[in-house]
Amino acid sequence: MKPQYFVMCSTLFLMIISSSACRKQAVTPEQTQALDLKAAVAKVQQADVLYDQREDLTKVREGLTLLRQAQIEDTGSYEVAWRLAKFNYHLGAHTPDSDESYKSFREGIDAGKKAVAFQPDKPEGHFWLGANYGGNARVSTLSGLTDFDDIRHEMESVLKIDEGFQGASAYMALGQLYLESPRLLGGDVTKAVELLEKGKRLGPSNGLLRLRLAQAYQELKRDADARRELNELFSLTPTKGFEPEYKEAVSDGHKLMEKLR
Repeated sequence: MKPQYFVMCSTLFLMIISSSACRKQAVTPEQTQALDLKAAVAKVQQADVLYDQREDLTKVREGLTLLRQAQIEDTGSYEVAWRLAKFNYHLGAHTPDSDESYKSFREGIDAGKKAVAFQPDKPEGHFWLGANYGGNARVSTLSGLTDFDDIRHEMESVLKIDEGFQGASAYMALGQLYLESPRLLGGDVTKAVELLEKGKRLGPSNGLLRLRLAQAYQELKRDADARRELNELFSLTPTKGFEPEYKEAVSDGHKLMEKLR
C-alpha cells in the first residue's frame, strides 16, 4: 500500500475517536443549569464576606458585581435579589457621589421588587425594598405622598411577617418615616415615638433605633428622655454583625448630645 493511504486511514481513525470523545463529554442543559446555580451560590457567599467589610465602599461595589453575575446565573433567586437590594441601599446611603446614590437606590428598588415577587411571605425583600424607597425619597426631587405610602406599606409588611426582624428595624424605619416627613405628607412625631418605643422593646440593642428615638424625643422637647436614651446607646454592646451601624449611631448620637447641652 502507498504511504498516503496509511496517512489517510490514521487521520480518519483520529477523527472518529475525537468525535466519539466529544459526544461523551457533551454537557446537558440540566448539567449546565446545575453548574450555574452552584456558581451563583459561591458568588453570594463571596459577596456576604465583602459586606462584612462594608465600611469600605469598594468592598460593597465588588459585592454588587458578584451579585449581578449571580443573578444572571440564577435569575429566579430570592437570596440574590434581596442582597442586591441591601448592597445597593448601603452604597446609596453612604456614597458621596449623588449620581451613584440615585442609581443605587433605583437598582435597589428593582431588586427589592423582584425579591418580593419571588417570596412575598419573607421579610428581607419587603424591608430592603422599603429602605430603597426611603433612600430614593431623600435624593429625588419628585418624592411625595407616593413614596411615603410605599415605604409604609413595605415596612408594615415586614411587621406582619416578623416584627422582630433584624432588631425590630421595621419599627425603626417607620419611626424615622413619621419623624422626618412633613406633616402634609403624613409626618407625625408623636406617632414616631410610639413606633420607636415599640421597636425598642423588641430590639433593645439596635443602635440606630435608639438614636432615632432620641431624635424623636428631642423634637418633642423631651430633652431629659433624649439624653437618657443617648447615654443608654453609648453603653450598649453592639449586636454581632452590626458593628458599623452601631458606630454610625454613636457618632451621630454624640452630635445630638452636644445640641442638647
